[in-house]
Amino acid sequence: MRELPCFLKRYFWDVDFPKLQKNFHTQFIIERILEYGNEKAAKWLFQHFTRSEIRRTLTKRRNISPLSANYWSLILKVSKNQISCLQKQSQKKLQETWPY
Repeated sequence: MRELPCFLKRYFWDVDFPKLQKNFHTQFIIERILEYGNEKAAKWLFQHFTRSEIRRTLTKRRNISPLSANYWSLILKVSKNQISCLQKQSQKKLQETWPY
């Protein structure tokens, strides 16, 4: 039985969707939905993961855009100082990778 519903497949275009496991790929799944998800995906996210798991992912993962990170920091009541992707070193590294 598939662990993730079919409507989430659009957010995992670059991986083998049927092989994603909610318990094994937790941070990757949360990160993608925080970054790209719509309201339905966000509702699913909050029904299947704890707020602490979502907060942990927001603070640790660096592949979340500053726009999404700022939005979710307000929703989840997480200080922007705790979010890795909003720190200067993370933003500088992004600019080196994509100089435009």
